Amino acid sequence: MQKIEHIGIAVRDLAAANETYAKLLGAPHYKTEKVESEAVETSFFRIGESKIELLQATNPDSAIAKSIEKRGEGIHHIAFAVEDILAEVERLKAEGLTPISAAPKQGADGKLVFFFHPKSANGVLIELCQDIR
Repeated sequence: MQKIEHIGIAVRDLAAANETYAKLLGAPHYKTEKVESEAVETSFFRIGESKIELLQATNPDSAIAKSIEKRGEGIHHIAFAVEDILAEVERLKAEGLTPISAAPKQGADGKLVFFFHPKSANGVLIELCQDIR
């Protein structure tokens, strides 16, 4: 693992959350992006070498909508930057973490992403991110 790439925060109202985090971080978000495959709209803020990703559901059946319904708004996942996502997926599976999907897929911000179930990481959804080459 290279670094914490971003912390994902589930929000009900992306516009309102953008205002809050712009005040908190002293700078506006630098991009928004819809990820149709995940039924979310995202907004990114930079903080040092890491990022904050705000996620708003675009479909009431999406994972983000279900997460907010179950737990409320708040930290949804921690994403780690990796050099070789396939090798890191295999390493973590061998270490006993439970994958959520079969293979990496395209996510937001020009990344390949892969998720591990929170039950296998002390209640935290883990995302691996690799720049798409």
